[in-house]
Amino acid sequence: MVKNEQKKPKGKPKAAAARADTCEPLKAAVVRGDLRLGGFAHGDYPGLKLPAKTTPEIRTVGAWEAKKPQSWGLDWHCNEGIEFTFLLHGHLPFATGGKEWMLRQGHFTVTRPWQPHKVGNPAVPASHLCWFILDVGARHPHQAWLWPDWLVLSPADLRRLTDLLRHNEQPVWSAGPELGRQFHDLSVLLEKSGTAFPETRVKLRINEILVQVLDLLERKNIALNANLSSTRRAAELFLATLPQKLAHPWTLAEMAHACGLGRSQFSRYARELTGRTPIEHLTFLRLAAAEDMLAREPKRKITDIALACGFGSGQYFATVFKRNKGKVPKEGRA
Repeated sequence: MVKNEQKKPKGKPKAAAARADTCEPLKAAVVRGDLRLGGFAHGDYPGLKLPAKTTPEIRTVGAWEAKKPQSWGLDWHCNEGIEFTFLLHGHLPFATGGKEWMLRQGHFTVTRPWQPHKVGNPAVPASHLCWFILDVGARHPHQAWLWPDWLVLSPADLRRLTDLLRHNEQPVWSAGPELGRQFHDLSVLLEKSGTAFPETRVKLRINEILVQVLDLLERKNIALNANLSSTRRAAELFLATLPQKLAHPWTLAEMAHACGLGRSQFSRYARELTGRTPIEHLTFLRLAAAEDMLAREPKRKITDIALACGFGSGQYFATVFKRNKGKVPKEGRA
């Protein structure tokens, strides 16, 4: 485990979107020639495009080599699968779960499906990074993981690996020499493959890496928390990101669906976590955001602020603001 390198990240993690991040800043840097990238991908991830039926579980596998500091970074984003990265050279700012690390050579990271994370602070320094993302079919913390059928780990080992990855909050680790060698070999394989996807060898490397990750986590004897994959956790994560999605015209049904829960179950968790109904909590957050914007942006139109915070109109905002704050929005600017 990496210690003494955490600090509070700047900014706030953005909510998981309806689709995975596309790493557009990284793609643009490759086009400009700012760094070298080798890899293969499905969907909109960077790398040479794979046919739809070719190992669809590997959403992307690749490596970048930036020999100089970059002008870009990957701000808060999510992936639809579990992501493993390994830093071969250099250093790299990384943030997730309310903490920030400075990755050093030999560190590897694990981010769970749809877990917000950030790379760069704000830009990426000179670095050499290798990664792969596996889609395990989960879109919410409480959903079961379905590993690719080409993995050679036994069912018992896969169950144990799943528990170790789902039920601990530590995302950054120091890799041992064997795990580092496997990532190094994967990087070299991708760099030398040209346009032909070395499917068999990539699968072999990923299998070896997962075996090494399992061994490393077992040796750490880490404490596990099964609540991290509970239905309550799904509601908790959604509510934590709700302040960044206030402009959306949420209904109770939509909020519950975003968590993968039923309306009554989500409503119960919302009351437990916030002391309010979901709609009451949404209104509370919108009012808090609007009050802050009124004070910080005195020249901005009140109607613009109302719409930005999710109120349907300036008149409705004024009514709700008056009812809850005892004054009209214009007075809030004082």
